[in-house]
Amino acid sequence: MSRNGKVIVAMSGGVDSSVAASLLRDAGYECIGVFLRVGAAAAEAETCAVPEPGQPQRRLKHGCCSATDALDARAISGRLGIPFYALNFEKDFDAIIDYFVDEYARARTPNPCVMCNIHVKFGKLLRYADMMDAEFIATGHYARILGPDDFAGRARDLAAAAEQQHFLARSRNAAKDQSYVLFGILRENLRRCLFPLGDITDKALVRQAAADLGLRVHDKPDSQEICFVPDQDYRRLVHERRPETRRPGQIVDEDGRVLGTHDGVASFTIGQRRGLGIAAGHPLYVTRLNVLDNTAVVGPRDDLRSGGLVAEQINWLLDPAPSAATGQIKIRHMHDPAAGTFRQVDGGAVTATFDVPQLSVTPGQAAVFYVDDLVCGGGWIRGRHAAEDA
Repeated sequence: MSRNGKVIVAMSGGVDSSVAASLLRDAGYECIGVFLRVGAAAAEAETCAVPEPGQPQRRLKHGCCSATDALDARAISGRLGIPFYALNFEKDFDAIIDYFVDEYARARTPNPCVMCNIHVKFGKLLRYADMMDAEFIATGHYARILGPDDFAGRARDLAAAAEQQHFLARSRNAAKDQSYVLFGILRENLRRCLFPLGDITDKALVRQAAADLGLRVHDKPDSQEICFVPDQDYRRLVHERRPETRRPGQIVDEDGRVLGTHDGVASFTIGQRRGLGIAAGHPLYVTRLNVLDNTAVVGPRDDLRSGGLVAEQINWLLDPAPSAATGQIKIRHMHDPAAGTFRQVDGGAVTATFDVPQLSVTPGQAAVFYVDDLVCGGGWIRGRHAAEDA
């Protein structure tokens, strides 16, 4: 990285965004740290350890938008000597919570982190950057932005992108790669995004860098839970905001035999095994949800296998190939990308076929398409193909 203007750094109070800000400052950027206050702090549940004698109490549980995180972000900005602002995006974030509960009400499984990136971090925050006359925004995500020189020698079927100047790519740290949750960045905005951690191959190096800087967050745990569901009881949130989803129905097998009852299909997600309340003598998984007749279909693990999927609302970061492209398809954040082919069809949707059938293709989740380490684009899963159709 070289000296190149003003950058708005989204600071969560965690180790990744703190080191990202430090790297940018040291590279000569004019950094402004911002914390996105989204109104989720009221629900925060904190766990504190009993401190050693003479030592301050340390918080062990970490979200990404709590009041404590805001204090950490402010303190780190002060230590780095960069300006700091807390921005109120509560109204915008409330729309994401509504999306979250509405998707469950439709018997789909949402991905609020992707939506937050689309609408807040790489949407509203870019508009704030414009107001501050800042050319760039930066986050602590593990991903890379490549330029035209990096593109040279890529797969031949991407030759049409030779005129393009910026590309989203996987992190060099495969275990921490977050390119999946960034597919929604608009292509024209890639040139304004900085991901300083994308070339770091080991998270331990990031923590060591924070320790070397004397940042007390160097051993702060990574965020795990959904920030607005700190107790991880998403069903409670759905029932509170959409009480009509509490509608008793039946749990059935593929042949329609009734195996049990439930209190609403919003309580389930595809692939779920625990909490079904069925004693069948062998493992059963939720394979389909039908919001119209309010039934949850269960079956053996093999019934979860899909030969492919259909995705819609596609955001292309590379122009789609006129015919099917060969690459990888990632269907959830913790999923190893699966080899397969994908192509755009009438109406702008994408059909994808896996080389090997995949488990738990889930409507409402994102499908992201890769060629080599480049993100071609992604969209939202509408449905799946049966394994025998592969």
